[in-house]
Amino acid sequence: MVAPMTPYERAIATLNNEPVDEYAAYPLVCGLQRRLLPGTVTYKQWATDSNLCAQSYIEGFNKWKFPFTVTLEDLSVTAHDLGANVRMDKENTPFVDGHIIHDMEDYDKIQAPDVTQGRTGHLIRMNHKVVEGLKDKSFVIAFLEGPLLTLSQSAGAERLFMDMFTDPAPVHRALEQTTKMCCDAVDKIAEAGVQGMCWDYLWGNYTVLGDKEYAEFEGDKYAKATNEATRRNGLGLGIHNCADMPHLDTQINKFGVDVYSLAYYPLAEASPNMTKVIEDGYADKCTIFGNIDPQMFMRNTYEQVYETTMNLCQEAKTALCKRGLNTHFCVSSGCEVPPDLECHIDNVTAVMDAVHKFGAGQ
Repeated sequence: MVAPMTPYERAIATLNNEPVDEYAAYPLVCGLQRRLLPGTVTYKQWATDSNLCAQSYIEGFNKWKFPFTVTLEDLSVTAHDLGANVRMDKENTPFVDGHIIHDMEDYDKIQAPDVTQGRTGHLIRMNHKVVEGLKDKSFVIAFLEGPLLTLSQSAGAERLFMDMFTDPAPVHRALEQTTKMCCDAVDKIAEAGVQGMCWDYLWGNYTVLGDKEYAEFEGDKYAKATNEATRRNGLGLGIHNCADMPHLDTQINKFGVDVYSLAYYPLAEASPNMTKVIEDGYADKCTIFGNIDPQMFMRNTYEQVYETTMNLCQEAKTALCKRGLNTHFCVSSGCEVPPDLECHIDNVTAVMDAVHKFGAGQ
């Protein structure tokens, strides 16, 4: 038996594959946490006010004692600062509804902005405040869109993928600028005192790009630069990939990550479940976060989420034991817990309650 740990101690032990009192658990609860703030805070207020946003993460820790805290807002932040129009409804996740690429010449108009301004600046300030509130309580991991995702949000994915194959040179020049933006951002975010950086390299997905294409348009140069910037700043390296068929060999083995967050799609035959990911050796190299279906938090009852979490703990425990691992696993949702007002916030509690009872470590 391992003596009871603080959430922060549990996070450190998990990252180091050391015995834990119970598995670390962190459903990706981001915008949903605004409901823990006093009064009525809308999603738009949460996404534009660094004080409110930071306080929501602190309140999330106070309620659930998360070992990890990942400061995700949404996937339109960097594209917004490049000039894309972002629709910000009162209670919906912001999303791009106006792209900046209309012809090939527009790629060369993209220039890395001052990341201390705009919504990236807001994200940087928010991370400062989260670290101030959670220092030595929760392991804080900042979150940002990667270079290719930033460009696809700015250009529109359908157009970008066509242009990548018909005229790749302007696309590469634009990627150099989005990469600079991302590297500048991690330099500034690191100053906040976060301990890790999680990149969303969304298109590392075999249903979108093969190994050759992914290597050319992100893996070999652009993600390499952002990964190196992360390490240069002394931060742990994480990747979130909610794709159905992620490039595990590239993004775990080649990139050398510390944390890998992934989803699981049971209807997609090639989608790797937690057992396969662990038994194929990926958890030997890094901590795997996953992979409860986020929609369960919207659609299912406390009891159903509790049972799913119980089963995931047992699945992971069996697979980790076969590999001779102590942990290197964190119970999580496969993507963000839906921030909708209709989302059942008690289902987050169900995950934590189940882990407390069934997640005793090796």
